[in-house]
Amino acid sequence: MPQTALLPAHRDGTQNNAAARVPVLMYHRVGEARNKWEARYAISPKAFAAHMQALQRKGFRAFPIDALVAWLEGGSALPAGAFLITFDDGFRGVRDHALPVLEQLGWPFTVFLVSDLIGQDDAWTRAQNPAGVTYPLLDADEILDMQRRGVSFHSHTRSHASLPALDDAALADQLAGSRAQLSQLLGHDVPYLAYPFGHLDERVEAATHAAGYRAAFSTQSGFNRRDVNPLRIRRIDVYGTDTPAMLLRKTHLGSNDGSLAHAAAYYAGRLKTRLAGAHA
Repeated sequence: MPQTALLPAHRDGTQNNAAARVPVLMYHRVGEARNKWEARYAISPKAFAAHMQALQRKGFRAFPIDALVAWLEGGSALPAGAFLITFDDGFRGVRDHALPVLEQLGWPFTVFLVSDLIGQDDAWTRAQNPAGVTYPLLDADEILDMQRRGVSFHSHTRSHASLPALDDAALADQLAGSRAQLSQLLGHDVPYLAYPFGHLDERVEAATHAAGYRAAFSTQSGFNRRDVNPLRIRRIDVYGTDTPAMLLRKTHLGSNDGSLAHAAAYYAGRLKTRLAGAHA
């Protein structure tokens, strides 16, 4: 998959049209939803394609995960409109439905894998899903083929456990164990993590650093600026029920709420602040 070039610098070293903030989108399964619970985490192939087309029309461009982390660490600037696409869990539907769309656009993306469950299913959802079903996860051959095609893979722990609930030994095993397993499979270091369920605290953050991760992704909404904690990178949660217009509002506002009402309240608040400042 072609990699998008970074922003060129002027002769004086400044950057032209550089991004001050970068959104990271979080998807899960790409496939049809059986019920309302699944619709929170599953987006239809048609809707996913519409999302990507809407972003492209608005001038957004997806960048590799390494470019984002390097930018956060003070490296090369990213252009306005830069964003990152991530998929948690490693569902097979990402390969079947998202990969062709993103290959056509030439957009890189990242999948966070549950290392003990490669080639199995999302067993951790069975009790919560009213349908009582699970969905297949990518197997090793599929992962390696996708990696050859430009997809990056990183850690989502060993078993998708809620990390704050674990004792120190189990926590270290989930973090370091997954990193070791995936490094062996992929043939390179695995420096990035996505916290399962977005559950983390200071102890989990410290253990993530101790396990050798360079950056980690949360489920806290918002934009990422260069001063963001690299072990708590923010992501926008994309729902299967989000229309392209809702996704664009989420991406523009850095919010998980893509409703018109939320956007109207946001702009009304900004106008009120400006008027108050003008009369101060």
